[in-house]
Amino acid sequence: MNVERENTNFACLFPGQGAQAIGMAADLCGASGRAREVFSRGGEILGFDVLEICSDGPAEELNATRVSQPAIFLHSMAVLEALAERRGIEGRFGQGLAASAASGLSLGEYSALVFVGALQFEDALEIVGKRGEFMQEACDESSGTMAAVIGMGAAELEAVVSSGREDGLVVGVANYNSPAEMVISGTCDGVEECSRRLEAAGARKVVALRVAGAYHSPLMESATRKLQPWLAELAISPPRLPFFANYSGTRVDDPEEIREGLLRQIENSVRWEQCVRGVLGLDCSTALELGPGKVLRGHVRKIDREAVVESIGTLESLDNLEGVPV
Repeated sequence: MNVERENTNFACLFPGQGAQAIGMAADLCGASGRAREVFSRGGEILGFDVLEICSDGPAEELNATRVSQPAIFLHSMAVLEALAERRGIEGRFGQGLAASAASGLSLGEYSALVFVGALQFEDALEIVGKRGEFMQEACDESSGTMAAVIGMGAAELEAVVSSGREDGLVVGVANYNSPAEMVISGTCDGVEECSRRLEAAGARKVVALRVAGAYHSPLMESATRKLQPWLAELAISPPRLPFFANYSGTRVDDPEEIREGLLRQIENSVRWEQCVRGVLGLDCSTALELGPGKVLRGHVRKIDREAVVESIGTLESLDNLEGVPV
């Protein structure tokens, strides 16, 4: 399927934690030398064979935050390299693609920032490795969880969460994924009680998520604190394309604002719906989801039913993508 030939204004979107699955990237690396090189270099930097875990598991190891975050980042980078290899693009990590904008969900911000030229691959991977390590430690230090809230408006959800916080519940809004889905995060007791209140207030459904901890909540404070000195030393350049940041939900061009957003989003809400609306507002009616899974495709379609979204994470999906303008 050629999704770009009729519409050259397309965006590149990058998935975050939760998109991982056993077998991810194996077919790409089997067919693309440049994709294999991404994982080879990644293993050298991280000190363990990420591709082996992606290919063969076990699932418990791949799902661990310290592994899944760099694994997803490397998969997205491998997709960009495999696509560039097919199109004869010499620029690294898709920087020769004629995209109009980029964004990434949580962890996916680092992939997006490499794509737009704001971060170097090696620097980003080092930070992603530390981010996963520090967030894993924060999960181990606290008893936290998350829940998806379906069928309730943002204002109504925020009112219930705010009331719960006034009553002493440790809970907050972690993700604004789409008008149809948001996610709350906090202590197990806080999320459980808030879930009951949300259902009583009219939420169509509240679904407990199988996660290792309370991501994008104050329970990640230690991860923020530990990552801060690493981010302070990170070299960040102005992005070559419009980049939409999770923390603000807006386009961000200033390197220091990007740095601040990367730090703050660990404990704060991911404003994904705003990011997507910002991207689509640049006449990007087509989006490529670059990495494992199809989570972002579902979110984008719930935000704008007219948007065309193609998930590119496997060899088959690359085969089905006939051409990208360069």
